[in-house]
Amino acid sequence: MFKLDPNKEYPKKLHSKSLIRFQDCDPLKHLNNAKYFDYFFNAREDHVGEVYNFDYNDYFENNHTSWVVYNHQIGYVSSARVSEWVTIISSTIYYNEDTLVTEYVMTDEHLQVLKAVLWTTSKYIDVRTGKKTPHPPEVMEFFDKVCLEGTDFEHTSFNARIKVIKQELKEGKFV
Repeated sequence: MFKLDPNKEYPKKLHSKSLIRFQDCDPLKHLNNAKYFDYFFNAREDHVGEVYNFDYNDYFENNHTSWVVYNHQIGYVSSARVSEWVTIISSTIYYNEDTLVTEYVMTDEHLQVLKAVLWTTSKYIDVRTGKKTPHPPEVMEFFDKVCLEGTDFEHTSFNARIKVIKQELKEGKFV
């Protein structure tokens, strides 16, 4: 569930390191394109569990609601390679009454080389009906606290965002 501390400042960019595994790579020793999703989604699940104390299973079981992926946009910028340590950053960049957009960024271990960017758009649904439903007030309050400011999702193209991330990494301002 969402148990927010009104006096706490919640981080908006969550990050962790991950080792690129041999089994996830192609014969050229590059991370397989489909495996980027696994690395991103596993990192996000860990991030929100550790930092926001959010348990997906508990939430779904108790509320009978879930976020279902509606759309992905992914840019493969520079290959992640076998045995390389990478940094994965995840953030909520947009939400409204029934939609959530999560941004995932993979860089090298030192936050200097952009590897990939993913935007995932999800719809909030009632799992009993399979239909969209509005986020409840406590979810909207949570998103208010954790949504990344400064990313004008509705007026920014995906490719423009990649350019901004590259520039912020270059300047040491991304995380």
